[in-house]
Amino acid sequence: MSDLAALDRRFVIVPSSLDVAGTPVALERPRSADDLISEVDFDKDERLPYWADVWPSSTALAGFVAALDGRGLRAIELGCGLGLVTIAALRAGFDVLATDYYDDALRFTRRNALANAPRAPQTRMVDWRDFPADLGTFDLVLASDVLYEKPYAALVAQAIDRTLTTGGRALVSDPGRLAVPDFLEACAARGLTARVIAQVPWEEPPARQTINIHEITRPQ
Repeated sequence: MSDLAALDRRFVIVPSSLDVAGTPVALERPRSADDLISEVDFDKDERLPYWADVWPSSTALAGFVAALDGRGLRAIELGCGLGLVTIAALRAGFDVLATDYYDDALRFTRRNALANAPRAPQTRMVDWRDFPADLGTFDLVLASDVLYEKPYAALVAQAIDRTLTTGGRALVSDPGRLAVPDFLEACAARGLTARVIAQVPWEEPPARQTINIHEITRPQ
């Protein structure tokens, strides 16, 4: 049995139907992220299965990415979760490397992409604290709602610095998490320029927030 087919045996899977830039996306996800909490993982590094939910910031970023022209360009997603943003990038024509700290997130991303995109992404397990040296650089670096812990500010800035090609850009969507100011400072310390290029209002109960899409570039 393949890793993707084995998900049906290991999880209670439920569908989530979304609209991204006027086009439907049918995601599959675990029934409850709370069911996936592992005391072992949490005791080891405070890891929680946030990947198993569909977050407003990922929906907002997917809608923005869907309007881009990615033909002939490479993209990487940092923290791909269920794969929604990766799917939007694949549909826009990018060649995509989807990364996450959970193997199961990579499996769900690949499975969801195969059902919703013209081709599958490459996938790779990546720990931001021990960032691999061989990922290469990308025209587009994507991340949604990854700044929910203060230590992630420097880690995400470092990941962008190491994967962003000259002339490329990173897009980070965020609903106002506590690590955003530190993240912007960490980007500036690395010579990266950040600005908000879009604000997406979100009013789907229980969430009511404005999602900022930050563009990070490297001055040439």
